[in-house]
Amino acid sequence: MHRHRELCERAVDPLEIAAGLEAHGVTDRTAARYRHRDVFSLAEELYARVPAVAGEPGRAPAPAPMRDIETRAAWTLLALLPGAACIATVVALRLSDGVLGGGARLTVTLGGALVALVGLSLCLRNGPLRAVEGHSSAAAPVYGYWLLGYVLYGEALLHQVLSGGPEGPWTITPAPLLGLALAVAPAAWCAHLFSVHAQRKLAGSRALEEFAAGVRPLLFGTVALFLCVLTGLLRLADLGYGGGGSLVAAAALGVLLLLARLLTVHGFPEPATTGLAAACAVEAAAPALILTGRLPGLHFVARPVDAVIAAGGTGAVPALACGAAALGLLVHATVALSRASAHTIA
Repeated sequence: MHRHRELCERAVDPLEIAAGLEAHGVTDRTAARYRHRDVFSLAEELYARVPAVAGEPGRAPAPAPMRDIETRAAWTLLALLPGAACIATVVALRLSDGVLGGGARLTVTLGGALVALVGLSLCLRNGPLRAVEGHSSAAAPVYGYWLLGYVLYGEALLHQVLSGGPEGPWTITPAPLLGLALAVAPAAWCAHLFSVHAQRKLAGSRALEEFAAGVRPLLFGTVALFLCVLTGLLRLADLGYGGGGSLVAAAALGVLLLLARLLTVHGFPEPATTGLAAACAVEAAAPALILTGRLPGLHFVARPVDAVIAAGGTGAVPALACGAAALGLLVHATVALSRASAHTIA
């Protein structure tokens, strides 16, 4: 009780103490040494004894309904900013087609991209996608920008490498990037719904195993919901803007980014960064292997990439890279986010 005194003083319910004990390595076997059947039973006694030891602990006040609505509206507007900036840029380029010169159109494009990046940065610092200070990786944004850049230029790069290029201008594929920008707001709301319902299950559960069994389908449902919304937005972006690009690869990337952010928000930035880095490594390795295969005696090195491209086109490379990384993060998140300690209020 003295060892975990600070945890007990700020806890709002026994489950929060149980989650904190779990995070510190306390198991049911440890609880048995204190004559309790499990960690939750031990947490209930600590919760009951804390007022007698350290005075009445402070309880977090319930947020005012109006303030809660205002907060949600604020971060929702921030989450809509990247998509709005991209749509405004597309409309401006369409309306100025044949009117503005190449330099002016490039300026409009760069301005829209800057506004979208600023909006994305603000969204990641506020609302449900905000990670606790110290729980984010400095390398993760670099990997994220690489993956987003590959959406624009990756397939064109592979085409150029396969054809022995470079030959002429690269054909970029902006439609998937537009769909991903529009999906920032649904991602924020999916993260919010996951957090809210996980907190409710945390408050209503009577054991850590019960909570874990309830939060796993919640995670799968959240990912499935986001995937459905993202697929619709990618399809709309493709119909409205065109420009090609693999929708499967973009959908896999969207799910990968969501899972990485969920893990980061809930205190697991290392596996999130590892998943993003693995996807980047596969995407970077594809053209490198093709070029290496042209060296004398090393043609076999390019065979795996050639087989993937022959089976699904150049879009199969990012689809495979992001899909495999997303699957790995989903498996890890199923374990990590089913722990009560991942949902305690910092």
